[in-house]
Amino acid sequence: MDCDVKDLGLAEKGRARIEWADQEMRVLAQIRGRFEKEKPLAGIRIGACLHVTTETANLLRTLVAGGAVVAVCASNPLSTQDDAAAALCEDDIADVYAIKGEDNETYYGHINAVLDTRPQITMDDGMDLVATLHKERRDQLSDLIGGTEETTTGVIRLRAMQTGGVLAYPIVAVNDADTKHLFDNRFGTGQSTIDGIVRATNRLLAGRTLVVCGYGQCGRGVASRARGMGARVIVTEVDALRALEAVMEGFEAMPIREACRIGDVFVTVTGDTSILRREHFDAMKDGAVLANSGHFDVEIDKSALAEMATDVRRIREFVDEYKLPDGRRLNLLAEGRLVNLAAAEGHPAAVMDMSFANQALAVEWIVQQRGKLEPKVYGVPAEIDREVAGLKLAAMGIDIDELTEEQAAYLSSWEHGT
Repeated sequence: MDCDVKDLGLAEKGRARIEWADQEMRVLAQIRGRFEKEKPLAGIRIGACLHVTTETANLLRTLVAGGAVVAVCASNPLSTQDDAAAALCEDDIADVYAIKGEDNETYYGHINAVLDTRPQITMDDGMDLVATLHKERRDQLSDLIGGTEETTTGVIRLRAMQTGGVLAYPIVAVNDADTKHLFDNRFGTGQSTIDGIVRATNRLLAGRTLVVCGYGQCGRGVASRARGMGARVIVTEVDALRALEAVMEGFEAMPIREACRIGDVFVTVTGDTSILRREHFDAMKDGAVLANSGHFDVEIDKSALAEMATDVRRIREFVDEYKLPDGRRLNLLAEGRLVNLAAAEGHPAAVMDMSFANQALAVEWIVQQRGKLEPKVYGVPAEIDREVAGLKLAAMGIDIDELTEEQAAYLSSWEHGT
């Protein structure tokens, strides 16, 4: 395999951790077993830009079991698990281009290395592969059968491309599957974000005020888990319905301009830019902690923070302390990048099991629909969502009821009344 990883000597450690994750990814294992027999992806070249983790390794193993040829790069400079990357390369699973802490030039060099394999299907986590193809490598667009997108941020960008009439090939919004965003985004992001903050800072959350910026599924998860740790949770939102829901679920809701004066820990999970800005930094307490769990490092205005600071020092591995002229110190975690992957290990394998099951089945569906799809954003077919949910329940040893013939008939009729 062609690889650019930190250290192949880490492969043995990576194999053990990949196996550990696989024990919690029973749905994906069932799909992998079927793929090994049926080879639905035989000869298909897949280019993936994903967080290169132990869970992702099991997804790539599944695609390869189905007959695909895979090249993968990191979708974030700080999210790679170097041992997992080494194991993927050493075991000839995929071409791997991913090093934790890689600079911007290396990051985009790795994206282009994946695209050099001339993929027929792209798998994106943030849409950087798709964007690079459309901006710089348009000659390859005719090779594409389709693609998948894992994140809310990426789906937002893709829909903007579709609206603008520039999307050149079909993409399945895996993020929008119920078995993805209702579980991965909420339970995965919730637990892993709190894990990242605690690992980076070793600070007690109980009794502190934690501000969650954004109350989508990710924000819901962070707010719920922070409350479970004993924090006072404040939610900031621009959507009235989401803010109302937060209040009805027992959280406080207020504008950021008010929350910034009282928060001890801030978490951005909006998918938008400049959520925490200069005017907010001006009002924050000494010692405030700033963390981002949105895909890109644009939610906290790092440039403004750097301009305001008289001194910056790395006080802990994933904590940069910005000292302001009045002596206040603001602590930025993981350089404003995904704190759950940069400072911790990302989502637990049990929840990524469903997300990556959707990825594998969506790729199979794209191959089955080859030549029939328009260049637009598609939802995950409902039958795939149901299949993943059913497989997950079965893996957990849980049975549920089925409608009787009488009940099914009643629900499909209109004649019955009072």
